[in-house]
Amino acid sequence: MSDILTITLNPALDISTAVDNVRPGPKLRCEAPAMSPGGGGINVSRSIHILGGSSATFVALAGETGHWVRTLLAEEGIKAIVFEAPSETRESIAVMDRSTGEQYRFVLPGPHWADTQPLIEAIAEHVKPGTLAVISGSNPPGAPDSFISDLNDRLSESGARLLVDTSGAALHYLARAERAPLYVLRMDQVETEMLAGTPLSTVRDSVDLGRKLVQDGVAEIVVLARGAEGSVMVSEDEALLVVPPKVTVRSKIGAGDSFVGAMSMALANGDTPHQAMQKGAAAAAAAVMSDETHLCRKTDYLKVLPDCIVEQID
Repeated sequence: MSDILTITLNPALDISTAVDNVRPGPKLRCEAPAMSPGGGGINVSRSIHILGGSSATFVALAGETGHWVRTLLAEEGIKAIVFEAPSETRESIAVMDRSTGEQYRFVLPGPHWADTQPLIEAIAEHVKPGTLAVISGSNPPGAPDSFISDLNDRLSESGARLLVDTSGAALHYLARAERAPLYVLRMDQVETEMLAGTPLSTVRDSVDLGRKLVQDGVAEIVVLARGAEGSVMVSEDEALLVVPPKVTVRSKIGAGDSFVGAMSMALANGDTPHQAMQKGAAAAAAAVMSDETHLCRKTDYLKVLPDCIVEQID
């Protein structure tokens, strides 16, 4: 199995709680909060750990909040490689309205980065030929749109492969830049349609976009989520659709990161794309079956894995 290094540049201390009813005006009395280390790459490492794999997480932290995140990672058995962030690590808050079951998520901005080149060099020090590096989550404020492409160029020199799950301006830069291809580019449904500039009404629409990105040299493998319909994977040789099982949704937090975690673990282990997609879908389904920020549970993952159907698309 290849080494896995996840990368989180804009982590957060995730705080989740609940109230009887969310409404403006009066003080809302919350229940005792649950706290967990948050951020895309961190959650990918947490899901890998839950599913029995191992990874290290490169994370930029600072201040008392950063100390809390580091402590929580250690308590979960996640190996953290800490890089000093420019200022205090952010917090994010999820509040469930018990009267409706709806969840409200408040995400604060992270510290501003004036220079990301030292960050790139620090990450490169922790990879080797064959390492699967996974960068998940938003670019930190101040990072140039080219940051991920710059990082990919640098990691390629070390023989590492980069799997990316990002959004916004960074994603649009990746899609149009004539740079070295990523190993894997994964997008959720909202990100995919924003990139396409139009709704993708059918599976074929997603396949066509994926094929264009592969042909344009953006990535060797492109994975596009389609919500409850599943996810599409496109490479130069094939196109696949994985259809998830029908499960009771308790919280959507961490579903995408759980998908990426299981998929990354499978790819690092030498599994076929078919197996990687099936395992990713099972982890995502297990995550939505869990409350708050608990991510996937291995028992749920193993239970739904056989029910995740992968279809070849002509």
